[in-house]
Formats: sequence, C-alpha cells, structure tokens
Amino acid sequence: MAVPERLAWAVEQLAVRPDDRLLEIGCGTGVAVSLVCEALADGRITAIDRSAKVIAGAERRNAAHIAAGRAALRTQALEDLASGGERFDKIFAVNVNLFWVRPARRELALISGRLEPGGELYLFYEPPAAEQAAGLARTVAEALTDGGFATGTSTAPTARSALVCVRGRKAGS
Repeated sequence: MAVPERLAWAVEQLAVRPDDRLLEIGCGTGVAVSLVCEALADGRITAIDRSAKVIAGAERRNAAHIAAGRAALRTQALEDLASGGERFDKIFAVNVNLFWVRPARRELALISGRLEPGGELYLFYEPPAAEQAAGLARTVAEALTDGGFATGTSTAPTARSALVCVRGRKAGS
C-alpha cells in the first residue's frame, strides 16, 4: 500500500529523533505510526483514536512496533486523555478538524499540559483546494495563539491541493 503524500510529508516535518516521545491524535489506520517507528530507537509513540475499529487495524499494521515497545495504541478521545500522565516531546494530528472548526481551548490546555518543556504541537491539513490553505493555516494558528502557543506555519504544494503544517510551542518554553 502506498503511503499517502500528506502522511509522508507530516512525518518528515516532525523530524523524529530516535529518542522522541510522541503522541498522535486521531491515528486512523496507523500509517503515520509505522513511519514514525522507523525513526525511533529508544523513543516511543502513543497513538489514540475514538474508533475501536480503526485502532484494531492500526494494531495489526504495527504489531511488530508494539511488540518492540516503540508503539502503544489506544481507543480514546483526546478529551479523555488524563492530565498529569505521560509527557511528550511532540504531539501531532493529521486532518483533525477540531482545531479549526471551533475554539479548542480545553483541548489545547490539555495538550499544553502533556508537552515537555520545549515540546511542540504539529497540526497537519490537506484542504480540498490549494486556495483554502492560507485561510486554514491562519485560522489554526489563531486558535493556537489563543491557546497560549507561539506558532509557525509551513506549506507544500501537491498535484491536487496543498499541505499545511501549523506548529505550536508553549509560549515561554
């Protein structure tokens, strides 16, 4: 199965280090988990998704990474992620609408509390049309700024659209 361009680009933007601790929000079938695990040695990725069915597929795809201790997958919604638990160097989501369709202050506060000092949040999108990329990036960056993050944005053209990455670092870290 070919890796979707948006996922390959997203993992490239993450610049995964061998000892990174990552959280993926909305992991779907676990393709990005597989790509991240290829770069990990002592690091680990935790991936969550609301759907038990897609987590089951992601677990099958990543069975070797789970057995090696590089990946853990859970059926869980972001809002159910307990505060005060494991902290992450990088937290990311691909095409998760939450961050641009409504204020996500509660979720951003939860994410902020789970990031290590200096850790970053990466939100990736592939809008249906390239001309939507700038507006989408602006909306997401504003939401992150309102949530206390310093932001940066990068984009890449594709044959059909564009890819957008909005990065957030807790202000002051």
